Amino acid sequence: MQAPELDVTEWFNTDTPLTLDNLKGRVVVIEAFQMLCPGCVLHGIPLAQSIQRTFPEEKVAVIGLHTVFEHHNAMTPVSLQAFLHEYRITFPVGVDKQGAGPLPNTMSRFGMRGTPSLVLLDQAGQIVAHHLGQVSELQLGSEIGSLLTQEVVSTKGGTVTVDQSECKSGSCNV
Repeated sequence: MQAPELDVTEWFNTDTPLTLDNLKGRVVVIEAFQMLCPGCVLHGIPLAQSIQRTFPEEKVAVIGLHTVFEHHNAMTPVSLQAFLHEYRITFPVGVDKQGAGPLPNTMSRFGMRGTPSLVLLDQAGQIVAHHLGQVSELQLGSEIGSLLTQEVVSTKGGTVTVDQSECKSGSCNV
């Protein structure tokens, strides 16, 4: 499934707003969190930081998505900015736009059920994995590594992801 675009009201740790369309060609890791969520602070955010340190930025983009669905008065952009500074979070973080219902827009569009949630996109912007709660570093590293062995090929009908191990003599069958 093609990932829907992010609906963000404000960005931190980036000079320009990010779009998933602009990140095509890279594997994208979206870590949805709330700063008052214990699982996010103990597991989700450290995992995202580890991914950012492990993989080259030109191949893997890590994005934080602050998805507030409870304790709204405590989780303001000012509080988030202090949180990002204190926890030394350096990857870009967007504030998910509040929706008409109980969930923020991007969280709802991606079908996230809570935090921490991690969504993995391939280089063509397709959702390839969706995790809720604690994720094994080994499992996620394997998933990202597998995606990095693939190449995105443009065709008349759009883009196709091809496993590079199936390509011989510089040509790939699609």
